[in-house]
Amino acid sequence: MLNLFPSVGSPPRISRRDLLRMGPLALAGLSLPNLLQAEETPSAHPRQAATAKNCIYIFLCGGPSQIDLWDPKPDAPLEIRGEYQPIDSNVPGIQIGDLLPLTSQRADKFAILRSQYAYSAAHGVAIMDSLLGQKNPRPNETFPTRSDHPGFGAILHNLLGGCGDLPAWVTVPRPFTTGSVFFKGQTGGFLGPAFDPFMLNKPKKDSLSHELFQVDAIQPIVPAGRIAGRQKLLEQIEGTKALQQHSTEGADLDKHYRNAFSLLSDNGAKQAFDLSLESAATRARYGHNEYGQSFLMARRLVEAGVRMVNLFWTFFGPDGCQFNLWDNHGIDGPVCGGPNRGNAMLRHEYCTPSFDRSFTALLDDLDDRGLLDETLVVVTGEFGRTPKINKLAGRDHWAGCQSTVLAGGGVRGGQVYGSTDAHAGYVQDHPVSPDDLGATIHHAFGLSPDEAVYSQAGRPTRISEGHPVVELFG
Repeated sequence: MLNLFPSVGSPPRISRRDLLRMGPLALAGLSLPNLLQAEETPSAHPRQAATAKNCIYIFLCGGPSQIDLWDPKPDAPLEIRGEYQPIDSNVPGIQIGDLLPLTSQRADKFAILRSQYAYSAAHGVAIMDSLLGQKNPRPNETFPTRSDHPGFGAILHNLLGGCGDLPAWVTVPRPFTTGSVFFKGQTGGFLGPAFDPFMLNKPKKDSLSHELFQVDAIQPIVPAGRIAGRQKLLEQIEGTKALQQHSTEGADLDKHYRNAFSLLSDNGAKQAFDLSLESAATRARYGHNEYGQSFLMARRLVEAGVRMVNLFWTFFGPDGCQFNLWDNHGIDGPVCGGPNRGNAMLRHEYCTPSFDRSFTALLDDLDDRGLLDETLVVVTGEFGRTPKINKLAGRDHWAGCQSTVLAGGGVRGGQVYGSTDAHAGYVQDHPVSPDDLGATIHHAFGLSPDEAVYSQAGRPTRISEGHPVVELFG
């Protein structure tokens, strides 16, 4: 049985079976009380002025190519530079790949961090390092546990407080898994379940569907009759011996389950998740597919006051087949109904064209609404791609360097930070680690790396071991 009231002394392992048994209700509803449990905890640590109030963290699952997108090398040999050409941006002296023509005309709104590197070229390890914002001390342990370092959203929630009636941290369109693997960095870790994200749970099927995006995690549980049934179930649980054995934690969760039921039946709170309130023109501008509508959802959420939105970009075919599309090795055989050559993967509608449209729509929309200055937008992946193109016209895993893009939230647009060698293979100057990127995100919120968060047992832990790239700001 899934333990809804785990003791501090024996943190539970979040297994795939648990996730499947929890289903949309638990991901959206039963985890929500935990979010509402957290109270604002003022810090005695002196803080710098924050430049961001919210963050949209876009994770391009699989590892996007630095040389084909953000760091072109037109003078490199053909087997290195590839078939794509650099194009001028709207900022003199800055070029990006011609796969992103719309994005190139918004370069004044973002900074390109070209000198980041990864600790590992293995997907699982590098994903966890990225989502945790630090080197995972247990690289062979993938599934989250309650001893993990908290994810970004949990730290922001803990140190900066909640967001009123809305969750502080939301994941769209679903938590990131690869097959049965659910990665660390997507929970509150040792801060406890009160700081876990509110996870949407969109079905893993047909990412390019032109049907209107629905919030599948919420829609099945909002009818009043079903909420009343859940309330009755809670009342039955309240009198059980199991709850009495966890009296303090049980009492806290009792209060926040009730708050969760209240939120789910509150039309005002639900409006932040209701894309039908957007005009047809706006929805089309973002793109009528899972990616575009997730970007639009992220904008609605930060506009409503949600502190952190994690947006995971991975492709699911019509049959539910998963393909981490930015992982463009090329495959010797068919894959999820899409192309199997590495170069064709990048050109396909499910990859750079959709990103180019959705990302620029997000930047323009945030800017038009006066939200970009206070919303930090991060676009990254777990690592980069090899400089040399392989026999399947693709690029393989590469930890030597990668590019990350940051916009808004006090970041100065129209700049490039750091550089790589002539083949975009290794960092040449101003290296940035996953820890440093994590510290940079915290810095935007006025938090220094040595600020502490406390486990449920009262043990303090620094929020980061990195050094923020302060040159990006101002």
